[in-house]
Amino acid sequence: MQNRSGPIYDGIENREDAGVSPVRVSGWTRYAGPLHYLLLLVGGIGLFLLIRMIGNGLTAPPAAPDAGQVGQSLDVQFDVLLHLIATLAAVVFLGSVLGRAFRYIGQPPVIGEVIAGIMLGPSLLGTVSPETMHLLIPSSATDPQGHVSAALQAVSQLGVILYMFLVGLELNSARLAGRAKAALAVSHASIVVPFVLGAALALGLYPAFSHTGVPFTSFALFMGAAMAITAFPVLARILTDRKLDKTELGAMALGCAAANDVTAWCLMALVVGVAQANMRSAAWVVGLALAFIAFMFLVVRPLLNQAVQRVERRSGELSPAVVSGTFLAVLLAALATQAIGIHAVFGSFLLGAVIPHDSRIAREFSLRIKDLVMVLLLPAFFAFVGMRTQIRLVGGWENWMWCGAITLVAIAGKFGGTLAASRLTGMSWREGAALGILMNTRGLMELIVLNIGLDLGVISPTLFAMMVVMALATTALTAPVLECLMPLEAAEGSPATAGGCRLP
Repeated sequence: MQNRSGPIYDGIENREDAGVSPVRVSGWTRYAGPLHYLLLLVGGIGLFLLIRMIGNGLTAPPAAPDAGQVGQSLDVQFDVLLHLIATLAAVVFLGSVLGRAFRYIGQPPVIGEVIAGIMLGPSLLGTVSPETMHLLIPSSATDPQGHVSAALQAVSQLGVILYMFLVGLELNSARLAGRAKAALAVSHASIVVPFVLGAALALGLYPAFSHTGVPFTSFALFMGAAMAITAFPVLARILTDRKLDKTELGAMALGCAAANDVTAWCLMALVVGVAQANMRSAAWVVGLALAFIAFMFLVVRPLLNQAVQRVERRSGELSPAVVSGTFLAVLLAALATQAIGIHAVFGSFLLGAVIPHDSRIAREFSLRIKDLVMVLLLPAFFAFVGMRTQIRLVGGWENWMWCGAITLVAIAGKFGGTLAASRLTGMSWREGAALGILMNTRGLMELIVLNIGLDLGVISPTLFAMMVVMALATTALTAPVLECLMPLEAAEGSPATAGGCRLP
């Protein structure tokens, strides 16, 4: 056999020995050089010019009325994508930096991510350099239809939906089953007390921060519902950071927060119905929400258990059909609750909750999408909220006094109601206090509710900014108070015997 060498022939001898026919190399390819490629390129250009010359002599039918807008639409799409990518890059970078800084001082990183969104909005960047802020979110003059804001909102909502699905996957419903009655009792108490206090606070806020176009009933209902919200996703992240998510207290807190927020969203449906003068619609929302929850646990859960068992018997990675089917189920569940009127996040959470938390599907989905959701998609929501928050509107000592009053009422209602109900259900003072401070956590869900109120016109931009400050303050209090009640090294053991503040 003749000697063959060079890159073209590498491995051919081995392939012949293995019974595989060698690759035959044509003479043109063997001797092709720069001149041949140049001739090929010139020939291609010449043929195109010939085709162009023939095509210029052809006549096309008249243009459609909107055909001239195609180029403009492409420009708008490109501009939206450009601003969206720039905004995401800015909030991910700044959120990561501030998140690490807040984690270093013992605060949940989510506070830094929320503050990053506020800093990139009109509260800081818009005050210091409006031109720079408009590089991220263009002004109404250059984007009158709000294409960029709408795109950012869509991405942020998708991130929240997927994050709530992950939270549901990590919920250990078996651990909660033994204390379901206690969880419901505590949850309802943590709603009723802050709801009443929030409605009472509305008596002072309404003449100061509302107008005649907003009925007092709508305003009071909204303030009560906003005070009753617990930030379920933020609570879940704090529990994970504190290594309490696998404990009975953690399961109890997640169960209370889940029941709390479902009830609070039913209240929000009532608020929307009253604000839009459609009480019949509000009653339908509550009824359909209860029917959806029953359907998920009585019908969907048994079907998913059977599917999970089949997946467990197979080795290897999850099949594309399982992955796509799970994502489809998440989207359909979110679509159902969004259509009902209790927000899409609860559909995705309920679907995650009915999937066994220790199954392969739960484990692999958590590993596959957790970083993408928490690092990229979820900060988009914080950016969207930050663009709507104007802290400078809270000017003057009177406004800051009202802001302090809102924060105190929020803390007293949630903490006090939860602690009292916890003691009545047999929990210790330490567990009740820890559960009270956890239920007092606000943030993500509170921001969602506040955005709904602002969109409905029930609250003013000034009151919106005050409520955002309250949400950040109550969330920031959670970590240090929880550290006092249950130090991290003790929390890794039994929470009932953890050291810390001198509570029984």
